[in-house]
Formats: sequence, structure tokens, C-alpha cells
Amino acid sequence: MAKKWIYKTPGIPDDLFNQSDEVPGPTKEEIRVVTISKARLREGDVVIDVGCGTGGLTVEAALQVAPKGKVYAIDEDEAAIELTKSNVGKFGVEGNVVVASGEAPAALQSLPKADAVMIGGGGVALREILRASNDKLKANGRIVINAILLETATTAIAELKALNFKDIDVAVISVAKGKQINSGTMMMARNPITIVSATKP
Repeated sequence: MAKKWIYKTPGIPDDLFNQSDEVPGPTKEEIRVVTISKARLREGDVVIDVGCGTGGLTVEAALQVAPKGKVYAIDEDEAAIELTKSNVGKFGVEGNVVVASGEAPAALQSLPKADAVMIGGGGVALREILRASNDKLKANGRIVINAILLETATTAIAELKALNFKDIDVAVISVAKGKQINSGTMMMARNPITIVSATKP
């Protein structure tokens, strides 16, 4: 029997998600917590998760916007789509999630207006994805970009400024997790993640 997350707070342990060697992720627990916080989600919100991967953020967002809200999860990788669907089912949020295969930014065109957009990376198309996200966001909507690469973060900041977003916030999250060894607890560092967030005017 699958374990369920019975809490309203985000931060589902990583090992509760279905995972695959084919798809990186899930987005680590602590990064998901900060991302959801920066998105400032409310019950009934509409959220777009660009590059949903394993669906960790999709599930966390769906739990926040339920029961009336909706999360649109998109990814160009079919393996990621199937994995996200499996995690959506595992955590019982099928009624609040639409999972769709497609490449951003084109995949955003058919989606409804959103209260928040979350972007995992974005690659070489990040500027175009940010522009498409800007078109989809409602006034005062939130955007959150998780960047592994410094170049991704700097591109995101520059483009958000060009699009006149306000309250641009940049946070570098460095997490170390304890690992038990024979002599005690050793702290194992994870890759730092830069989280860029802002509000559409």
C-alpha cells in the first residue's frame, strides 16, 4: 500500500515519490518547500508546472490548490509524463492535475490563464518560455524559476526585468543532508539551487 501525505505543509520526503533512472528528480524536498513558498499558492489557484519531470512540484502544488484549483503539468519527455502521472495517482490528486506532453513554450499556448508558473530550468528556450509564461500569468501572478546553472539564473533575472516583473527575488539554497556512518553523522552537500521568483504587475 502506497504511503500518503496527510499534511497540508509541503515537503514530501523524496523517497515517497515513484522514481526512474530515465528521469532526473524529484526536485529535492527542501527545494520543493521553498519553491511552493515563493509561488504563494492558495486554494483554487491555477498553476502551470513547466518541465514537470517526476511530478514532485506538481503534486506539492496540487495539494496546495485543492480541492478547486488545477495544476497543468507539461514536459516534452514521455518518460517524465508517465512518471508524473504515476505520482499524481499515488498521492491522489488526479482531480486537480492535467498532465500533458509538449515542448515549451509552444505547449503553454493552449493552457488557461494562471495564478502561478513554476519553471524547472528551461534550457536554451528559457527567454521564450518566460515570455510565454508572462502572457499566461494573471495580474499579480507569481513566477518561480529553479536554476541549477548560474547562466539560467542570470538569464531569468535579465528577462524578468525586461518584462517589467516586480519584487524580483533571488535565493541560493544550499542543503546538506546527514548520512549515518560508523563513527557518526556525516553531512553530504547537495548541489546549490538558485530560485528566482517575481510578481507580474
